Amino acid sequence: MMLDPAILSIAFPYKRILHYWAKASLFANPVMKYVLTSAGNIPVDRKAQDKRLLFRGTFRALAKGKAVALFPEGTSYTEPHIMQVKDGAAWAALEYVKWAQENPDKVAKGAENVMIVPAAIVYTNKSKYRSQVIMEFGQPIRMEGYLEQFMSGEEGAPRAAAKRLTAAIEKELTQLTINAPDWDTLYAARMARDLLWQGERSINLDEFVTISQTLVDLFSTPDLVPNINAIKRYLLTYYSLLESTHLTNSVLSSLPLPATLDPRQPVPLPSRLLTLSVLIRDSIALLLPLPFYIVPVILHAPAYAMGRFGARLVEDEEETQAQNKVVFGLLLLLMIYPAAFFFLWAFLWYTPVGALVAGFLVFLFAMYHNRLINVSYDRAKRLVAAWRVLVGVWAPKRWDLSLSAVAQYTVPRIPPENPWIDRSKAKATSRPVTPALSSPSVTGGPAESPASSTPTSTPAGPSTSAGSGPGRRRRPPSHRLIRHVLRARVEAAKALASLFAQLERAPEGKHVCASVHLAQAFGGYVETPKEPSRETSAGVETVPEPQGWRSAREVVAFLRSRGAKFRALEARVEGDWAALSSEGEGYESEGVSTSEMDDIVWVPPSRQ
Repeated sequence: MMLDPAILSIAFPYKRILHYWAKASLFANPVMKYVLTSAGNIPVDRKAQDKRLLFRGTFRALAKGKAVALFPEGTSYTEPHIMQVKDGAAWAALEYVKWAQENPDKVAKGAENVMIVPAAIVYTNKSKYRSQVIMEFGQPIRMEGYLEQFMSGEEGAPRAAAKRLTAAIEKELTQLTINAPDWDTLYAARMARDLLWQGERSINLDEFVTISQTLVDLFSTPDLVPNINAIKRYLLTYYSLLESTHLTNSVLSSLPLPATLDPRQPVPLPSRLLTLSVLIRDSIALLLPLPFYIVPVILHAPAYAMGRFGARLVEDEEETQAQNKVVFGLLLLLMIYPAAFFFLWAFLWYTPVGALVAGFLVFLFAMYHNRLINVSYDRAKRLVAAWRVLVGVWAPKRWDLSLSAVAQYTVPRIPPENPWIDRSKAKATSRPVTPALSSPSVTGGPAESPASSTPTSTPAGPSTSAGSGPGRRRRPPSHRLIRHVLRARVEAAKALASLFAQLERAPEGKHVCASVHLAQAFGGYVETPKEPSRETSAGVETVPEPQGWRSAREVVAFLRSRGAKFRALEARVEGDWAALSSEGEGYESEGVSTSEMDDIVWVPPSRQ
């Protein structure tokens, strides 16, 4: 994805120019060669057997004291965790140090040694418009600890040193990113995060990765609480329905819907009409500033439309959607802004002063749009969602999709597999076994179902569906899913409240899974596996990874200190009449009474 190098180049410290690897075949065309060389790209012939020939351009750049940037994963992909880290960076660094020692006359002063600085790029929502990105640097890795083995001359020593260095790079990248064992765990953690922090920008970005990884680790804990399978099911159902309706929990939680619009309440008609007029007034209030931003919206509309078109071309490739949005939108802007400039310049009679004024006005126009778009976009989303919910709640119940019809929208879709990932060499992830002594089961009575007081023991079935099926799911009109979305929101909120209520009542010795670096940072402990190292079919020795554990109470305290709202979670939903008015409605036609719905465990359909 081209956004990664763009972000890295813009945010790299000290404004240093970064030199990226590019396929040598791209330099065959003279024009392309000039463009790539001017941008600092280094030709790399991947078919070269001689590593020094392969890294020749890299050596030249490093010998001049320049910085070389490469992506060790080898390709862009969307997976719940880091799938692969290739050895190219390790080989390039070690071979360069060896070459520099053999050719000191070709190396600039101070460029004899090289270090690897891991950099991780994390998107809050990779393909979402106006989302945020986090870039963080890891600890620099020096070559001294690997060079002796690399230059020892023993058979297999260089390869072993490169593998050790690659493992160190992967360890740093893993600590800086969010890694889950599977899609179910990642989606459940995302939904829990959105419920605990309801504002879209309510999480400090410095804590975003740590908070997200803590929740992933929490839902990776086997037998966390007796009803953990049901809790994850409710979270996944709500997550999938939000994706199907293009709604977000933050928007639903901020809807301006007064209680007098509740269709269940015996409110006098004049009062109901008065309250409805307030919502209409708010809608008109949003349109009043329209003259101030109608021109920026109209002028930028083609760019937005083309960006949306570009994203639809790659609906199954999340990592490419953002790239296409930027590229397609930028191409339109490169035509729109010059056209606006010449249009204004024509009004100023094509004078030199007129050119300066026109350029300055176009610049102010672009800045005005950027300042305005965030607030206007958020207000528009809330208002549209409010009317969609109002129409969905007030619509006849017979318009709702039946449970059998809505089942396909309760299963989160997963991106198709990337063909460029060598899954035979990808690092496998597994769920650890909870220690019997340090993690006793939660006491305090029978486990409560998150949506009712009925114990839940039904095992969880497959909860995600592959995105590479023969056809895409057709999205129904949103008003037919609104009641299901609101009901799922109630169930997910109660499920999450149930989870943390049980964790708060847990005994002192209760521990939950944690990434090793988080366990070490927050007073947990690390278990070293007793299994011996094994050799893969490729002849590479693999050592079982250690498992970290954190105190359950410490995790709850950590999340609360970062702004998570536990006790208010269920109270906020129960005070939302729109959500409650959907609970238990529209199901009588299925032969199930409202009272019986509390005992039903909604299991998504299995994959065929």
